[in-house]
Order: sequence, then structure tokens, then C-alpha cells
Amino acid sequence: MKNRIIKEIISWLLIFAVAITLALLINKFVFFQVEVPSGSMENTIMTGDKVFTFRLSYIFNDPKKGDIVVFPYPDNEKVDYIKRIIGVGGDKIEIKDGELYINDEKMNEDYLLEPMRKHDFGPVNVPEGYYFMMGDNRNASEDARVWENKFVDGDKIKGKAIFKRPDFSWLNK
Repeated sequence: MKNRIIKEIISWLLIFAVAITLALLINKFVFFQVEVPSGSMENTIMTGDKVFTFRLSYIFNDPKKGDIVVFPYPDNEKVDYIKRIIGVGGDKIEIKDGELYINDEKMNEDYLLEPMRKHDFGPVNVPEGYYFMMGDNRNASEDARVWENKFVDGDKIKGKAIFKRPDFSWLNK
């Protein structure tokens, strides 16, 4: 009887150990979660949202325009940022009168919170292997337009944001 109880306890401990190990490995190599600290991506991602990011998104494919990605901030790589890819290597990025142009073509960005303030930026040419990032809340985003190092090295992109964790806080009311 005593041996059976000990075996049962050991089997449960083994199950918990395997589960914890798998969770840590998945978090380290497959998925990770970031909490968005600012409103720079509103209304797409709100302040405080928790976003799941897939680390393996770009193993077989390159990042594309429009992808929302997590990467180390180019001016201080100890800090992670989450922004939308606006330009890829070879693109010319310019803002004229608050309108975004990529390769001299005016972009229609239906995900923006509000129209950009009437200002100009660029033109800048995105080097091959690099990306130009901007937040969706253009009037409140500290993005590549103001960074000292304007471009993100593609090798430093940590993953693609794939979904927001649902907010169940309303259940507690």
C-alpha cells in the first residue's frame, strides 16, 4: 500500500516536471508573450494587451510588409518593441503632407487610428536585409521616423505577432 502511494506521487511529480519542461521549451523556442506598454499600435493592439509571438515565423519565409513583429529597439537592444513592417530592403519610404508613400506610391492604410499629422519625412531607402517599422498610432508612436538607427536588421526580428490573448476581465464584474 505504501509503495503504491509513493509510486503514484512520483508519477504525478514526473508528469508535472515534463509539463513544466515542455512549457519552458515552447516559451524559449516557439512562442513568447509580450505585454504592450504603450499606445503606439492602437487600435490594432491596445495598451496592456498581451500578444503571442511566434518565433518560428521567419525560418522559411522573410518578413513581409504589414507584418507586426517584435524586435530589439535599434537604439537600445535591451528593450523590445512591437511595430508594423512598413518597408523592406530596397523600398523608398517617404511621408509627404502626412501621407505615406512607398516607392512613390501612396499607401492606403485602413488600420490607422487616425490620419497622420501633416508633416514630411524622408525619403529614406531601406537597405537589403533590413526593415522600416512604424506604429499604427502614427501621431503617438516613437518609431523609425525618430530613431537614430532607422532600420531593423532582419536577423534580429524575434517573431511575428500572431494573436492577442483574450481579455476575460469582464467575467469578474
